[in-house]
Amino acid sequence: MNASLPAATANPEIAHSIDAAGIRTNYHDVGDGPPVLLIHGSGPGVSAWANWRLLLPELSRRARVIAPDMVGFGFTERPSGQRYDMDAWVAQALGLLDALGVERCDLVGNSFGGALALALAIRHPHRVRRLVLMGSVGVPFEITPGLDAVWGYEPSLARMRELLDIFAWDRSLVNDELAQLRYAASIRPGFQESFAAMFPAPRQRWVDAMASPESEIRALPHQTLVVHGREDRVIPLSNSLTLASWIPRAQLHVYPQCGHWTQIEHASRFARLVADFLAEAGADEPLPLPRP
Repeated sequence: MNASLPAATANPEIAHSIDAAGIRTNYHDVGDGPPVLLIHGSGPGVSAWANWRLLLPELSRRARVIAPDMVGFGFTERPSGQRYDMDAWVAQALGLLDALGVERCDLVGNSFGGALALALAIRHPHRVRRLVLMGSVGVPFEITPGLDAVWGYEPSLARMRELLDIFAWDRSLVNDELAQLRYAASIRPGFQESFAAMFPAPRQRWVDAMASPESEIRALPHQTLVVHGREDRVIPLSNSLTLASWIPRAQLHVYPQCGHWTQIEHASRFARLVADFLAEAGADEPLPLPRP
């Protein structure tokens, strides 16, 4: 059984802390049942809580839900000289699972987190039961103006408001209060420094660096749910079409009138979709065959 949330905290984004592969990692750990690891996206000022706050209470009714701040994001330690690359993020994710005693889990990855989930499932298939990829990076594509703007963010309230307009199809979700909150999050000490260090121009190279080889994606043995917003201006819908065609046991769900914020713009429907998908086979789904 996982530890409960702290009784009181000044900031809901800060929960538990544990050493994960040498990185003091901030993570949320709620609910009981089969473990699910949620991996957030890479927007400025993002944290696991900001990304998954609407999914955590819904999914934790059926599962133990673990949502860390990956190194370079949120309230996880930012070690001096830290390299921000897929090797480091995969090692941290595995270190977290090891520290928590989780041998095998379901993986839900959003955008950047989808690329990380893919890489983890490819490199360590026995640690993953089922896979959910939402608005995912991880395959080759030409960087969109939207993603270039997100990764090239320079702090200002006006720029944050522009990014929120890119993220959401439903403009009613974007208001001055939200823009102020996300701007304030982006300028917390250390946040912008690490963010700027991850994705300096030219940024196409970081898209390419996050892509897994086609042959290895096609060899994935896991049941996979691929989810995308039809009007996504950050990550193209073609990414999810590619993933759904390459992964043998993949199914695809596309939400209309939805941007890059599927988990926010269609929160209840997304939570039900993911929960039902993860519950379908129960705990008896066979382990994938060892890689040759």
